[in-house]
Amino acid sequence: MPLPITIAIDGFSGCGKSSLARTLAQKLGYRYVDTGAMYRAVTLYFIRHQVDLDDGMRIGEVLDQIEIDFERSSKKGDGSNITLLNGERVEKEIRGLEVSQLVSPVATISTVRRAMVAQQRRMGSEGAVVMDGRDIGTVVFPHADLKLFLVADLEVRAQRRLSELKERGQEANLADVMTNLQERDRIDSSRADSPLRKADDAIVIDNSKLSFEQLVERAMEEVNSIIA
Repeated sequence: MPLPITIAIDGFSGCGKSSLARTLAQKLGYRYVDTGAMYRAVTLYFIRHQVDLDDGMRIGEVLDQIEIDFERSSKKGDGSNITLLNGERVEKEIRGLEVSQLVSPVATISTVRRAMVAQQRRMGSEGAVVMDGRDIGTVVFPHADLKLFLVADLEVRAQRRLSELKERGQEANLADVMTNLQERDRIDSSRADSPLRKADDAIVIDNSKLSFEQLVERAMEEVNSIIA
């Protein structure tokens, strides 16, 4: 195994963070942690239990009941994770539009973020991890060995996200997906607690016109420059 470095990948929704992180982890033999899936799982739990986002006391109570983990998918063979919410496989449920529409407001709640950051740090405490999200390089692992920040044009991101939804058999249209991404960008960038921003030492990669293979190649150049 290469040197057990910590790789943080941040960026806007639909930029390919999770796909890149998953692929890098597989190539390096590292653990992959999808922090976006963690906030989605919390959102799903809130929806199922009808948790009012304005009820801070209730939120604090239910967060103590939420444990999120991942297991490696044996079907795709590409290093994909299956998200576990209190031991239940919820990968399909957390990717639906209902969760997508609520996940950014949930992720702005400070108590939620503190709980998830604590779990994320435990998962990555031994290094040899690739973690993607919106505050990995600034909050979760500010001393990560490599920080990447992905950007891409809104329409490109929306087309990619629409394709993902259709592949999962979920109905959606481009206008709704674009609106959802715009709103998530606004909320993620303007929230008071751990807003989405580029770390000063992060390397920016514009993924608008890159194929996935080109994106992986570009990222691996940065990885190799660190572990060399």
